[in-house]
Amino acid sequence: MITKLLPITILVALVTPAGAQDLSRPDVPDKVTVPAGEEVVLEAHATGSQIYVCQPGAGGKFAWTLKAPDAELHDKSGGVIGHHFAGPAWSNSDGSEVTGKAVAKVDSPDPNAIPWLLVSSTGHSGNGVLSRVTRIQRIHTRGGLAPPAAECTDAKQNVEVRSAYTADYYFYAPAK
Repeated sequence: MITKLLPITILVALVTPAGAQDLSRPDVPDKVTVPAGEEVVLEAHATGSQIYVCQPGAGGKFAWTLKAPDAELHDKSGGVIGHHFAGPAWSNSDGSEVTGKAVAKVDSPDPNAIPWLLVSSTGHSGNGVLSRVTRIQRIHTRGGLAPPAAECTDAKQNVEVRSAYTADYYFYAPAK
């Protein structure tokens, strides 16, 4: 029986790309669900920082404002495959990039973490896996919150603070 299965196993190994990911949709709240007709084309784990700046807000009261994320994107084996930065934008090692705008959010199940997001793409550059991306989910967040509001005073105006975070990003494109 094993010898009959061996040719099939070899064939599957030959047609399955090395490092192929299981690209199934994650279970998320409805508010950050991607519409049917789109499929996951990339899953990446981010490690890095959310960068906040102490600035005067409405009425002159100081508050921490998100300046930008700064994170490495990793594949399932831990290898660096890209970068997440101001825009918000994501770049992949294949030369493709996508920028986006948050369109929905829900609180993270972890009260000490930044929210989960649904982002719609607003632009692309390069050719590669991110070229066709229409939506991005940020889920499974840990950390990344702004410092306590009381720590943002006129004496700290324009001070930048990095808040360590991790998250999983799912990138979607129209199903083929």
